[in-house]
Amino acid sequence: MNRRSALKLLSSLPAAAAAQAEVTYDDLRKADPKDWLTYQGNYNAQRHSLLKQVHTGNVADLTAAWIYHVPNANRLQCVPIVVDGVMYISQPNEVYALDGTTGRLIWSYNHEPALQRGPNRGVAVYGNKVYVGTPDAYLVALDARTGSLLWKAKLADAKDGYWAPVAPLAIKDKIIMGIAPGDHGLNGWLDAYSAETGERLWRWHSIPRPGEPGNETWAGDSWKTAGGDTWLTGSYDPELNVVYWGIGNPAPDFDGDVRKGDNLYTECMVALDADTGKLKWYFQYTPHDVHDWDAVEVPVLVDADFKGRKRKLLVQANRNGFYYVLDRVTGEFLHGSPFLKRLNWATGLTKEGRPIRVKEVIPTTQGTRTCPATAGATNWHSPTYSPDTNLFYVAMMEGCGINYKSRDTFRPGGMPYMATGYVEDPEAPWQTYVRALDLTTGAIQWEYKQVGSKRYGAGLISTAGGLVFAGDDQGFFTALDARTGKPLWHFNTGQQITASPVSYSVKGKQYLSVAAGSNIVAFALHGRAAK
Repeated sequence: MNRRSALKLLSSLPAAAAAQAEVTYDDLRKADPKDWLTYQGNYNAQRHSLLKQVHTGNVADLTAAWIYHVPNANRLQCVPIVVDGVMYISQPNEVYALDGTTGRLIWSYNHEPALQRGPNRGVAVYGNKVYVGTPDAYLVALDARTGSLLWKAKLADAKDGYWAPVAPLAIKDKIIMGIAPGDHGLNGWLDAYSAETGERLWRWHSIPRPGEPGNETWAGDSWKTAGGDTWLTGSYDPELNVVYWGIGNPAPDFDGDVRKGDNLYTECMVALDADTGKLKWYFQYTPHDVHDWDAVEVPVLVDADFKGRKRKLLVQANRNGFYYVLDRVTGEFLHGSPFLKRLNWATGLTKEGRPIRVKEVIPTTQGTRTCPATAGATNWHSPTYSPDTNLFYVAMMEGCGINYKSRDTFRPGGMPYMATGYVEDPEAPWQTYVRALDLTTGAIQWEYKQVGSKRYGAGLISTAGGLVFAGDDQGFFTALDARTGKPLWHFNTGQQITASPVSYSVKGKQYLSVAAGSNIVAFALHGRAAK
């Protein structure tokens, strides 16, 4: 759709949508519940919507409002961004603007060259621009009104194997951007770019180079092909002006013999000064990981009482099976406990938060049973926290894997550098759940079994209506009572859900929306239930 046609269509939309007011830093900080302005809905990544038109008493009347089929899509992982009734969605090489009330197409953008390298998890909005990462490792800025290309910034050389599945994070006048893939032995980083021009403002390297603190945790030259990618969007504290980002696994994934040491800053949560990119603190969840347990899972920021003292917390359900509570000002480890029932690689955590390992549970050429599986106790799909219940909700998986080890040689050009992999353990098959955890203790308060589901990927959202919404690989989108876990409503979308849902409102009407397979589906109340 050309610029003139897009502007004409915008003029036919509801007044709120047609206005297309610029998204300011204030907007991003305040996060008006009628919009969904960032990957996690707000900077603290709590994914809690204050909208409550849909609630436990009427959610049974929720129905599909519209469905938009994304051409050539397969297993969409994008999180819709909604600004004044206009929804922005993405898949690799493409961005779409839709009317949030009807699903009608406003404009689309096609990136060239159209490489195929994994999923795209969404866009960012700032000012009058939409930002997206591409499979050939560019950050692209589009005119939010028309989809016209404004500029593109090169993140890395695509010929080296880099690509950018990350949903960017807009803060102040910067766009924060990560990179992939570490599984190919490509070292990661986190970048900040000017939101206006695309100029790179700083870069923080996740693998320290010679002479930098942490390089001594890599044997020999193993740091050169070490991984540590930044493939999932982090969170941000405007008061502290700190960006929090999870770092991926070391490479080769399953053979630690060639990279002895703790392997910083892989498997870490890092806190970076948003203005300079300078490292303020780090916490390593799985030192010297040999199970491919990326620590990129969403860091959720909560101000809460912890043992009688008000603290600024960072909580994360990690892929390794432990739930962690950190002080986000200092990085101090406060608490850790398993959030799954079957865990065999560690017996617990030390007072500093380091895992107490079971020596025998490491990959071998014959295969070693490992719980959780490399797929993880959880993964990229988003958790949610409700301040109404003080519960942290996570979509997770019970089950084990058989981990294998071999020897591998790094090959440039984006070739896998993993030293083999894993399979599902037939004696401990995979099963997914939604679990509610006490915020500060991690104690399981309730669980909902997603019947028939063996693969995760669908994230969560909680709402002020007392609900938690979840999807699964069977295509079911389900509403749960946030306090009890009781299922109250479901809808079969017909396709696997591997994305996280959002909520927004237009002219006082609340919508829930999620990417399901090749479709974007939006739900709303109908009839008297909507009043």
